[in-house]
Amino acid sequence: MGNSLRTLKGVGDKTEKLFFKLGIYDTDDLLHYYPRNYDAFEAPVDIADLEEGTVKAVSAAVCSGVYVTSAKGRQIITASINDSSGKLSVIWFNMPYLRTVLKRGSQFVFRGRIVRKQSHLEMEHPEVFTPAAYGEILHSLQPVYGLTGGLSNKTVTKMIHQLLKNLPMYSEFLPEEIRERYQLADINYALRTIHFPGNMEELLLSRKRLVFDEFLLFILSVQMLKEKSEETPNYFPINKTWTTEQIIENLPYSLTGAQLNTWHEIERDMSGQALMSRLVQGDVGSGKTIIAFLAMILACENGYQAALMAPTEVLARQHYDGFLRLQEEQGLNFHVVLLTGSNTAREKREIYQQIASGEAQIIIGTHALIQEKVEYHDLALVVTDEQHRFGVKQREALTTRGNPPNILVMSATPIPRTLAIILYGDLDISIIDELPAKRLPIKNCVVNTSYRPKAYAFIQRQVREGRQAYIICPMVEESEGLDAENVLDYTRKLKGTFPSDINVSFLHGKMKPKEKNEIMEKFAANEIQVLVSTTVVEVGVNVPNATVMMVENAERFGLAQLHQLRGRVGRGEYQSYCIFIQGSDEETTSKRLDILNKSNDGFYIAGEDLKLRGPGDLFGIRQSGDMEFRIGDIYNDSAILKSASEAAAEILSLDPDLSLEQHRALKHYLLKRQENASDGLGL
Repeated sequence: MGNSLRTLKGVGDKTEKLFFKLGIYDTDDLLHYYPRNYDAFEAPVDIADLEEGTVKAVSAAVCSGVYVTSAKGRQIITASINDSSGKLSVIWFNMPYLRTVLKRGSQFVFRGRIVRKQSHLEMEHPEVFTPAAYGEILHSLQPVYGLTGGLSNKTVTKMIHQLLKNLPMYSEFLPEEIRERYQLADINYALRTIHFPGNMEELLLSRKRLVFDEFLLFILSVQMLKEKSEETPNYFPINKTWTTEQIIENLPYSLTGAQLNTWHEIERDMSGQALMSRLVQGDVGSGKTIIAFLAMILACENGYQAALMAPTEVLARQHYDGFLRLQEEQGLNFHVVLLTGSNTAREKREIYQQIASGEAQIIIGTHALIQEKVEYHDLALVVTDEQHRFGVKQREALTTRGNPPNILVMSATPIPRTLAIILYGDLDISIIDELPAKRLPIKNCVVNTSYRPKAYAFIQRQVREGRQAYIICPMVEESEGLDAENVLDYTRKLKGTFPSDINVSFLHGKMKPKEKNEIMEKFAANEIQVLVSTTVVEVGVNVPNATVMMVENAERFGLAQLHQLRGRVGRGEYQSYCIFIQGSDEETTSKRLDILNKSNDGFYIAGEDLKLRGPGDLFGIRQSGDMEFRIGDIYNDSAILKSASEAAAEILSLDPDLSLEQHRALKHYLLKRQENASDGLGL
């Protein structure tokens, strides 16, 4: 859609590759690479008025020499500054050139985070401005972008400035009456102002328009997809079979009422005249997988193929092993294959041949199921995890031969029903809202950092009893200016805290898929007892032996995400525990975490979280889940989501295929967005 990034002055091969790492491949991607936060450049305050944990500016003079020392392989630069109200220590990392800039007696504006070191306050890694330069940005909101190593915020800001300077005007695609009714800004104003707002009012106005657009285009795509699937007949006539009834009878546990209701809805859909498109929404541990297995068995009993796609290799293998175990227990004899990126070329060729001939009946795998050259013989059912919602392109990829399959989407993201109906408008919804009877409720506690030694002692006792623990940190490595725990330093610290026979290891999203798989397999086999990780573990890995989930800086995560993380424990027969360590004492943070402390019900938590969020809570916490919109957040922006849903319904009731003159620009923009694969929403 856009031009090459090389058309921007200053972007060479090296910088272009760094932008690629962020998913920015052309100027249009860059234009829609919205800031993740904004820095408010307020007037400098007196040193005497500084408070711990805040980011402030002070206008002060350098009153000492500038000293450079080395520690842990990095240079530390220290100095003292003062104003009429007091004196302050300042520290920087790896910036030795400051020694030539900061002359004793010279006046600057220093802006940085205030931290407490022993008994005194200190400013950490501040930016340094001349008073005139600071005066130019005073009272403005400066964008803060998500970055990758080697790419600075300054570079991204500079490139976006350059892009906006030469940007042609976009033609407005929203009908005027909709813009007026919902008080939406002009598209060109919104795209420019979101990057460089003059004040909070301008920011909110531009953001509202872009969030509305994102939701509206998504909902229109979903609704038009629904029209298509409702018109599509079910090419796979399916009869109910005794096999599934016998399996339900012979399970070592009873299905809950909610599981049985969901199963009957799926059975009815699959034996109906129209193609099934159903979402099964169930809290973590509510037993969605057995229902998916029953649906796959029903398809195979009728002579067809069924596929299950998981987001990671570890989870795909767990589903594969789980299905084989069910087969053995129930005396079934289906031909099951596992297809992932780790298969050798020879194994892949054999599996492709088995799938194409129809010999393979149950196909379990990762994205390889649609990325590779797979030809299905008679694929009647595709079960996907919520992270792999299938849009038109993916459905086409799954039906390279034959007819479109029935679709079953499983979701553990606790979205309130009102929002789920909007977001999953192309799917019928089943909800599993009961937990299996034998599940012991997880015991929760929210504590501050002083509780850590007790938590470590508790984890050690659990490990001595044969159990395992997860510890979640918000960051992969130390980040200057951010006071939060990180995976790499935390792992080193724990290795020094726990006895050497307790194996502590780490996991994070920057590792190669093969490394991640190895670590998770070792953890599943109890070769690793304590796993320090970022939120990458929240995606459905099943380790029944893990009984402790400890989350550092819990206030930095959304409640839905914390609830998903909590779902990694309590999956076996042992009592499980969740320890939320709060790094901030703010009252609103405590209120939010208290909701988790009191309830293990994901749907209740999502609803309560929604009530607590105000329109100003824009950039603190993004929820997890499959709806990774670029700027909108289904929780924070639920009111805009509902407005966009109303507008979409009105547009489609007037003009189902968007052929009227007033909707032509909208249709053109929608089609362009659908073509743009980097959109990431699988439309």
